[in-house]
Amino acid sequence: MERTVFVNGEYLPESQATVSIFDRGFLMADAVYEVTSVLDGKLLEFAGHLKRLERSLGELQMAKPKDFDNLLEIHRELVSRNGVDQGGVYLQITRGVADRDFAFPKNVETTLVMFTQAKAILDTDAVANGIKVISIDDLRWGRRDIKTTQLLYPSMGKMMAKAAGADDAWLVEDGQVTEGTSNNAYIVKDGKIITRQLSNDILHGITRASVLRYADEAQMKVEERSFTIAEAQAADEAFITSASTFVMPVVEIDGAAIGTGTPGTVAKRLREIYIEESRKKAI
Repeated sequence: MERTVFVNGEYLPESQATVSIFDRGFLMADAVYEVTSVLDGKLLEFAGHLKRLERSLGELQMAKPKDFDNLLEIHRELVSRNGVDQGGVYLQITRGVADRDFAFPKNVETTLVMFTQAKAILDTDAVANGIKVISIDDLRWGRRDIKTTQLLYPSMGKMMAKAAGADDAWLVEDGQVTEGTSNNAYIVKDGKIITRQLSNDILHGITRASVLRYADEAQMKVEERSFTIAEAQAADEAFITSASTFVMPVVEIDGAAIGTGTPGTVAKRLREIYIEESRKKAI
């Protein structure tokens, strides 16, 4: 069954959806995006994603699309039309259509495209068994706090991981872990949750913010600082967070088992709390 997608004010069958070859998202990766998870047919953390989207647009001096104030309604309509119970809604805004030039065009209307993806995000093999990661050099640009579509190197990182028989990669800069290819990274040592502090070096994860808040409310100790791969390998637990994985245990890094080599109690408890609280607030 063909999905209904949204392109510049119109709901269309996906086979009829088109974007100009002169769109700057296509030519220059001049675009930002967000992915909002769907659980039980409802949107999780929508307000946080909208706020970060607005920040990304501002950091790139990109105009809001004309449908910006209707984004919640559009998200809900796409979920309804496509019958999504679990999965997500992908949203992308580009600077718009103009003849190719490195300089930003003036007086150009932004492009807005949105579509749904249905997939299991609750009970998966990865949740039950944890994932394996490798470490790779962080060769991305310096503004990782802006959620742009410059995703070639993260994509290459995931392929490097697959080639090594792993699931994902953690990026390392100046000897310290920054984050995963599409997620924030954490270790747990002696009951303390450790994750890199916010800066331009990492994405300010919406799930990250909620998980750290829930951890504090559960009286778990949290330390925001950098850590090395060696520290991670010597940790009791490790995990990642993202909108599509919630809290996902990491059981191996560069071939070394973390703790017992199975999902840890802290990660499992945080995942339970996150899902429970997110369901209460879903819209």
